[in-house]
Amino acid sequence: AEAAEAGQEPALFAEPLPTSALQVRPPEAEVERRNHEREQAANAKPLAPRIFQVLLAVFYPVVLLVLAIRAVASPLFLWVEYYRPGFPGDGYGFNADDRMTYGSYALDYLSNWSGPRYLGELVNQNGEKLFKEGEVSHMADVKTVMLSAFGAGALMIIIGIIAMLYLRKRSTGGIRRGMFAGSIVTLVLILGLGTLAALGWQQFFTDFHHIFFANGTWTFALDDTLIRLFPGQYWMDSGIAIGALVFITALLTLIFTWPTRRRRGLAPKNQAAAEHSADADPEVRAEAGTPEK
Repeated sequence: AEAAEAGQEPALFAEPLPTSALQVRPPEAEVERRNHEREQAANAKPLAPRIFQVLLAVFYPVVLLVLAIRAVASPLFLWVEYYRPGFPGDGYGFNADDRMTYGSYALDYLSNWSGPRYLGELVNQNGEKLFKEGEVSHMADVKTVMLSAFGAGALMIIIGIIAMLYLRKRSTGGIRRGMFAGSIVTLVLILGLGTLAALGWQQFFTDFHHIFFANGTWTFALDDTLIRLFPGQYWMDSGIAIGALVFITALLTLIFTWPTRRRRGLAPKNQAAAEHSADADPEVRAEAGTPEK
């Protein structure tokens, strides 16, 4: 308006009035609430790394157990058993070579994709069927359990690798924390199961079979081929070997992932104590050449 009265062109832009820049400060309670929310948001840890760490801790004992079972269910362990001193012989005519041959067929069947004919059509030196129908049926049930366990273990390994790749990029020390927790869980489980087995192996063995197999499908006569190839001592030694493999691996994992100060990214204890003392004593700070804060 002043420009129009003076005969000048009106200004396209004008400075805002001083009062337009005034701001009203929120109440103190609102300011404190907002600051608290900001602190919580800054200190909150993402949920995904925690989930992946829990998955590592849960999957680790299962994967270890499956791998140990696979290592024991092999011709190598069978050979060690049959030829070690003190292993009971067969009172019905099988020598160590016969056992190694027929036992390898039985173990191979558990991990291949062949049907029951793989064992059902095997014959001994006299041309008679090596395994009875009930034995073949039980081995088919065992194969179902074993392949299911191997499949679950393989799936857990894949998910575990994905979790490790994620934690490596998004969470410093996340892999170590997950493996450390998993090793503790594994040691607790293996010590508990080992104690139950030591207190009563026969009862432990029976209860284990009741979980996976129907009654009457897993008991055989002493002269049946499965008992002659895999006597009670074999299963006891297998349990000890599986437990030892899992225990040693979990113990090593616990040692290598133990949360030391260096692994947590903290200064050594002596250095941290010296720095704390220097911060608390101005004279020490002055002697060290550190300016007072």
